[in-house]
Amino acid sequence: MKKYKLNFQLVPDGCWYSNLRSALPKEIWDRLRRAAYARAGGRCSICGAGGRLEAHEVWSYDDEKHIQKLEDVIAVCRACHEVIHIGRTALTGREAEAQAHYMKVNGATQSEYHAALGEANRVHAERSRAEWVTDISKLRELIGGAQTDSRGERKN
Repeated sequence: MKKYKLNFQLVPDGCWYSNLRSALPKEIWDRLRRAAYARAGGRCSICGAGGRLEAHEVWSYDDEKHIQKLEDVIAVCRACHEVIHIGRTALTGREAEAQAHYMKVNGATQSEYHAALGEANRVHAERSRAEWVTDISKLRELIGGAQTDSRGERKN
């Protein structure tokens, strides 16, 4: 299967609704997301679009040990975020827009879109059969990196 710049990131069912934004105090989440926006230079980390950004948690999955591990918090535009979370996007009635964005960013055809979505759904179904442990050890590093002033310089 082709490698794409913008990918679906379907979270296993047992991990739904557990996210940093909800779990952390607002001021810490705000520091994390603002640091992500600064690292991205105010542009989407995936497609490069400017404008309003959203923070997205990047997770990796150890399919043997069933560990969901936080890897990063990145800045993405709404359109890329809707592709990443295509299941939720479909529920809001915006799947056609997300499909068009996926195809544009990746230079993919409609059939390539459907093949990638099919594979993402297959992996999601497989992962959803397991109980997952969440590893947020990366959070300490991300919070440490978010300790910057308004110019992006590290605070002591």
